[in-house]
Amino acid sequence: MNTPKALKYAKTDEWIKVEGDQAVIGITDYAQDQLSDVVFIEFMIEEGDQVSKGDPLATLESVKAASDVNFPASGTVTAIHEDLVDEPEVINSDPYEAGWMIKITLEDPSELEDLMDSESYEAYNAEREG
Repeated sequence: MNTPKALKYAKTDEWIKVEGDQAVIGITDYAQDQLSDVVFIEFMIEEGDQVSKGDPLATLESVKAASDVNFPASGTVTAIHEDLVDEPEVINSDPYEAGWMIKITLEDPSELEDLMDSESYEAYNAEREG
């Protein structure tokens, strides 16, 4: 599994890339692998919305299951990757770059302290695999 070191990870399999007070959010390589082929995405928010950590940002449907994607941090939505609606398979092929989902302005950067670094996330996934 690809687990970039520059990102933070939530136990619900979202990643967040922070640059100053801006953040980009998507799902991890592990999550897209578990879902298998993503065939549909529905965003639950709009640009300008205030969101809280844990709020749903999208629902993904795959050939295997449907899954909610949640915000790993609170903030204001500044961009939604609408192209994914027409090309959800990008989430499988490139979850960390072309498959990003949402950009936000962070409200409380201290919330990031609750997230895992890449090594901790890899260990967490190994535990789940049993």
